[in-house]
Amino acid sequence: MSRSTVDLWVGIFVTIGIGAVLFLALKVGNLTSFNSAPGYRVEARFDNIGGLKLRAPVKAAGVAVGRVEKIRLDPTTYQAIVTLRIDRGFEFTTDTIASILTSGLLGEVYIGLDAGGDAKMIGDGGKIGKTQSAVVLEKLIGQFLFDKAGGGGK
Repeated sequence: MSRSTVDLWVGIFVTIGIGAVLFLALKVGNLTSFNSAPGYRVEARFDNIGGLKLRAPVKAAGVAVGRVEKIRLDPTTYQAIVTLRIDRGFEFTTDTIASILTSGLLGEVYIGLDAGGDAKMIGDGGKIGKTQSAVVLEKLIGQFLFDKAGGGGK
């Protein structure tokens, strides 16, 4: 093989490698879906959001139905207010429960929605009243150790 053929193949493989690294970086940063599909916004309040980030998926029964659009802190109640953008075509009842979950032991953090049985649906700008905050492993271990040190376990 001539030198120019080898240089061509090296260039092709380097380009494929750079493309693969770029793809993985976009996948890790949740930037692969530039979905600007119409949807409606819903707010939920949590005491602790754990490692929840912007653009984290919102799932119902394992199906992605939206994304986290905004996270802010309420200065009076010190709760996190999470704004969710739910895709059109998915409607949830007013008694829906929003939980912050983790896929796997150390996987991505997402919001899971469990629909209730109410007939009334949440509209644009609605609020989810029932939420379950993230389980923080350090806090759970600390409570366990504190209980054992206090004489709870003999």
